[in-house]
Amino acid sequence: MATRRPARKGSAKGVAKGVPAEARASAATGPQDERRLVEAAQNDPAKFDALYELQFERVYAFVASRVRDRASAEDVTSEVFHKALANLASYEWRGVPFAAWLLRIAANAIVDHAKRAAREFPAPDDPPEPANDLVVQASEMRAIEHRAQLFRLVEQLPAIQKQVVLDRFVEQRSIKEIAQRLGKTEGAVKQLQLRAVQNLRAQMEGSNG
Repeated sequence: MATRRPARKGSAKGVAKGVPAEARASAATGPQDERRLVEAAQNDPAKFDALYELQFERVYAFVASRVRDRASAEDVTSEVFHKALANLASYEWRGVPFAAWLLRIAANAIVDHAKRAAREFPAPDDPPEPANDLVVQASEMRAIEHRAQLFRLVEQLPAIQKQVVLDRFVEQRSIKEIAQRLGKTEGAVKQLQLRAVQNLRAQMEGSNG
């Protein structure tokens, strides 16, 4: 549900540099606004930051739904934006959301990741997914948008609630393990989890209402 933003492998100055966690994506933009952001980044790669902030949760939601390991999902997401920045000059606006181009890059990056993992850790009973299975259908975009919104809301939770959500639902730790890590009672951790879930539910309902 929650994730740190992986540092990108490239920037306008060629220095690996992640976007600060406290930096938030701007409000949702329309097609023409997005087109202006793309064209601005094509003219000045330093302005790719705006696209990264706008699209990060969406791309991560897509990758995380297909790559089980959190660290690997973060690595693949970072690779997607690195490739997008490297190939941005060749991108042509055709009225299709910029996210569609990023998700095609992500689908290929996931296949490449699966192939690398298969070479390093052969598992005949768990072959990598074919590229065709990774094509994003229109019906799936709704689920991706939902998860992306959830990631953004988790980032806004109080620090202690966010940590509990991260440990419980991402790291799959037990209540007992979390209590030991945080130096709290199991009852306190359960209350923190409950408040976090209630906060997320209220915000999701408020944004959809």
